[in-house]
Amino acid sequence: MIQIDDDWKRQAQEEKRKLAEREAASKKPAPPPPAAAEPEAPAARPQPDASFSTLVQAIMTQALYYLGELGEEGEAPLFNMDVAKHQIDTLAVIEAKTKGNLSADEQSMLDQALYDLRSRFVSIATQMIR
Repeated sequence: MIQIDDDWKRQAQEEKRKLAEREAASKKPAPPPPAAAEPEAPAARPQPDASFSTLVQAIMTQALYYLGELGEEGEAPLFNMDVAKHQIDTLAVIEAKTKGNLSADEQSMLDQALYDLRSRFVSIATQMIR
């Protein structure tokens, strides 16, 4: 027959209660900082109008980034020729699908973007092979 000492049991429960109280006291949330100390949210930058030229510029910027032409100052340029080629190919698809439906300015912009990106791609690829 097992006999349990009731005093030991009460002592263990009391210690457990005190420990829980200490943990609860240490987890009290810190008071919030004064309202005046909260930083102001930065003003939202206006978004460019959705247009054909914005689309071409966005894809061109991505291609230039992966060709190592753009990036953070002080960091090594990022080269990912596969992604750059994909971006250039995307512009070529846009060119094919919009043939005859662009204004002269839009067509000129797309032609110039493709020429510039293709030239840079070939130049960089040639340098990487050497």
